[in-house]
Amino acid sequence: MIQERTLPDFNATTAKINKEEGLRVYEDMVLGRFFEDKCAEMYYRGKMFGFVHLYNGQEAVSSGVIQAMRPGEDFVSSTYRDHVHALSAGVPAKEVMAELFGKATGCSKGRGGSMHMFSAEHGLLGGYAFVAEGIPVASGAAFQTKYRREVLGDENADQVTACFFGDGACNNGQFYETLNMAALWKLPIIFVVENNKWAIGMSHERATSQPEIYKKASVFGMPGVEVDGMDVLAVRSAAQEAVSRARSGEGPTLIEALTYRFRGHSLADPDEMRSKEEKEFWFSRDPIKKFAAYLIEQNLASQEELKGIERKIQATVDEAVKFAESSPEPDASELHRFIFAEDE
Repeated sequence: MIQERTLPDFNATTAKINKEEGLRVYEDMVLGRFFEDKCAEMYYRGKMFGFVHLYNGQEAVSSGVIQAMRPGEDFVSSTYRDHVHALSAGVPAKEVMAELFGKATGCSKGRGGSMHMFSAEHGLLGGYAFVAEGIPVASGAAFQTKYRREVLGDENADQVTACFFGDGACNNGQFYETLNMAALWKLPIIFVVENNKWAIGMSHERATSQPEIYKKASVFGMPGVEVDGMDVLAVRSAAQEAVSRARSGEGPTLIEALTYRFRGHSLADPDEMRSKEEKEFWFSRDPIKKFAAYLIEQNLASQEELKGIERKIQATVDEAVKFAESSPEPDASELHRFIFAEDE
C-alpha cells in the first residue's frame, strides 16, 4: 500500500515566506488547479482531442520548484503532464489553452497540443511525450549554461534548469546516464521526480527494486532529497537549496517529491486501478487547502483575500477559453513551417 511509505516531516515554522511570496505561490497553485478543471470540462465537451493528462493534486511540486527559481530566465523541462509547468513558468493561460485547442495562437503555434508545450520566451524547453525523453534535453540546456560561463566567459550565464519527470522514468537508461554526466560535469540542474506512485496503471512499489528514488543520487555523488510533495513549503525549501547549489557551481540535486494525481492517468483513463481507500488518503492532503490553511493561520492572508485570488483566477481561465475559441486555426499554407529553424 502506498500509505506504508511515511511522508517526510517538515517543520513549516522554519519556512521563510512573506505575505507577497505566499500569495504569489497560492495564486500559482490555484491557477494550475482551475486551469486543469477547465481542461477536463472542455475535453468532455469535445473541444480538445487526443490524450490530455491533468496535474490535479501535484500543484505544490510545480509551484514549489519553479517559484523558487527565476521564471522567464531559468529553464524548465517538462513531461506529457505539462500544462501547469508551463503556467508556473509564466506562459500566459490563454496561450496554453489555445495550444490545447490546436490554435495558431497557442504557445507552440497549434503544432504541439497537450503534451508538447514550448515557449522560448519563458524558458520552457518543452513537454515530452516519451517517458524520460526530457532528461537529456534538460541536461543539454544546463551544459550550455556552464559552457557559456566557463568557456565563453559570459558572466550572465548563471541559469538553473529544472527537469521534471515521473517515477516511471527512473527505471529508464536516460535517467542513470544523464545523472552520471550531470554529476561529473557539475551541471546547474535540479532533477525533480514527481513520484505520484503510478506509472499509468503500474504501481511504483511493484516496478522498481529500490522504491526510494532519492537514494539513487548517492550512487552519483550528488545530494538526494525526499520531500512531501503535497506541502508547497517543503518543496520550495528543498528547491531553494538546490537552486542555490546549482547557481553557485556546486552541481546537481535530485529531489523526490512524494505526491499524488487526483485524476486518472489521462482523461481517457477510467481510473479503476487505484483503490478508493488510497485515493481518499491522498485527497485529504490536498496541497492547495493545506497551504490556504497555513496562510490564514500565520496571518499572511485572510479568507477574503484568498477568495479574491480565486475569483481573479477563474476570470483568467474563462478568458483563456474565450481566447482559444475565437483564435484561428493554423493556416494550411504553413503546414511545413517550424520543422526547421528559421532565420530571424
